[in-house]
Amino acid sequence: MSRLPTLDTIVLRPARAVSEGGRSLGPCPICGRPMIEGGSVDRHHLVPRSRGGRETVFLHRVCHRKLHSLWSEAELERLFHDVERIRAHPEIRRFVAWLADKPPTFWVPTRRARRRAAR
Repeated sequence: MSRLPTLDTIVLRPARAVSEGGRSLGPCPICGRPMIEGGSVDRHHLVPRSRGGRETVFLHRVCHRKLHSLWSEAELERLFHDVERIRAHPEIRRFVAWLADKPPTFWVPTRRARRRAAR
């Protein structure tokens, strides 16, 4: 019997491919909904890979896309390299409230924010 990862092992781990399909990965660090391994889950580099980041967290794809629609890689590196800081942002709080009643595999294309800092 395989052991499911705990939130501690999901949140900070080196980037690697996900191979098994359908098992639970625990709660999403952004929205708190359960994550099911597969197409609805992405890995997010807390510090962007282009800026030397190696540690990743598993997130729902819709949550991951929301982060990248709001902030540039420079902003992610400088201001939002921590899950708690991300969750505290008002736009993410509104997004999480909207997402709360959606199923774990829910995904919808995310539009870019109207106002975005220069890269």
